Amino acid sequence: QVQLVESGGGLVQAGGSLELSCAASGSIFSIHAMGWYRQAPGKQRELVATITSGGSTNYDDSVKGRFTISRDNANNSAYLRMSSLKPEDTAVYYCNAYVYSAVGSWDNYWGQGTQVTVSS
Repeated sequence: QVQLVESGGGLVQAGGSLELSCAASGSIFSIHAMGWYRQAPGKQRELVATITSGGSTNYDDSVKGRFTISRDNANNSAYLRMSSLKPEDTAVYYCNAYVYSAVGSWDNYWGQGTQVTVSS
């Protein structure tokens, strides 16, 4: 069993900053990619950023230059530093990880989500 737990969401004014954290735990043998996705009310879940175990990153165009994803492989954790936040960044942010676990296969896991609200 693998669990992902996010933290760090909250309410911030436009132009402000927040950092999200994601900790993976359980019977983990290896994690390939970790990522952050978000879902705003009435919209589909969308990719924000991903990072591989080797440190390669990918960002949605809407957050490039404002958000930074990082990772601590030793602690199975990922982070999302968000700066210059805009009201349109308001959403529930979900952590995702592609994990090889004691189940004996590679599987996608999701956290429960953390709310980020940016006021104008």
